[in-house]
Amino acid sequence: MRRDVSSRTSPKVVMLMGGPSAEREVSLVSGRECASALRSEGFDVTELDAGPDLVADLKSLAPDVVFNALHGRWGEDGCVQGLLEWLRIPYTHSGVLASALAMDKERSKAAYAVAGLPIATSGLYSKAEIAAGHVMPPPYVIKPFNEGSSVGVLLVEDGDETPPDLPDAMPDTLMVEAFIPGRELTVTVQGDRALCVTDIVTDGWYDYDAKYVPGGSHHVLPADLPRDVYDACMSHAETAHRVLGCRGVSRTDFRWDPRRSLDGLALLETNTQPGMTPTSLTPEQAQHAGLDFGAFCRWILEDASCDR
Repeated sequence: MRRDVSSRTSPKVVMLMGGPSAEREVSLVSGRECASALRSEGFDVTELDAGPDLVADLKSLAPDVVFNALHGRWGEDGCVQGLLEWLRIPYTHSGVLASALAMDKERSKAAYAVAGLPIATSGLYSKAEIAAGHVMPPPYVIKPFNEGSSVGVLLVEDGDETPPDLPDAMPDTLMVEAFIPGRELTVTVQGDRALCVTDIVTDGWYDYDAKYVPGGSHHVLPADLPRDVYDACMSHAETAHRVLGCRGVSRTDFRWDPRRSLDGLALLETNTQPGMTPTSLTPEQAQHAGLDFGAFCRWILEDASCDR
C-alpha cells in the first residue's frame, strides 16, 4: 500500500548517496546538493552513505521516504529499488524494472527499436573479440553496457588500424557502438513532460571530466536546432521514458549529425537518476522550465512511492 508522502506535514527523509559504484563521488555531490535544497524547503533530511549494512541502517533510521541520489550500478539498476520495495519504504525515481532495463544499454536499445526510436548500430562483444580486431568499421565507441557518466568509454577513431588496449578494469563483455559525429543533445523528462533540449558543447570528447569538472563543457539551452530536430528530441525522450516505464525524472541523451538532417539523430541511452550536481544538466533544464533547485527536489521527493 502506498504511503502518501506529499500529505505528511514533515516526513522523515533519508538521502541515499555514495555507495560502491564507479560513480560514487558524483553521487555524494548529488546527495549533498539535494539534501541541502530539501532542508531549505523545510524537510528533515538524514544523509546516508549506502554500504554493506544498508538494510540495518534503514531499519534504524526508519524513514518515511528515501530520496535515491545513488548513481551507477547497485543504486540505479534495480538493486536498491528492490530492497526498498521489500522494506516498503517509498522512494524516488524509477522502479525495479525500469531501472534495470535502462541501465542495460543493449536491452534498452531493443525496447527503443520496438517503439520506432532511432538508435545507433551496436552489439555486445567479449574483450577478446574486441582486442583481436575491429568488430565494426571505425569510428566506433567501446563502453560498458551497464555503467553511466561515460565511465570506461573509449573512442576508436577513423583511421585507427587496431583497437586500443583495453584496461584490465573493463568488464569481460562490452558494448561496441557506431560513433555518430556531430552534436551531443539531451532532454529531461519530468513526470510525463519533456522540459527542453540542451546542446552540450565541449572542445573534445564528452567524457567524465567534461561532464563533472567545472568548465569541462558548455550547455546551451534551449538548443539552437532546426524545429523538426528539436521537436523530435522532445518527443523521443517522452517516448523512451514511457517505453522503459520510468517514473519521476529521467534524462535521455542523443547524438545528432547535422549533415543528415533529421536522419542524423540517434538516441543513445536514458538515465533514470540524472546527476544533481552544480554542473549537471537536469537541474538546469528544470530551472529553464521555471522550477528552482529547491522546488525541483521537492517535486521529486513528493512523487515518491512504492510499487513504481
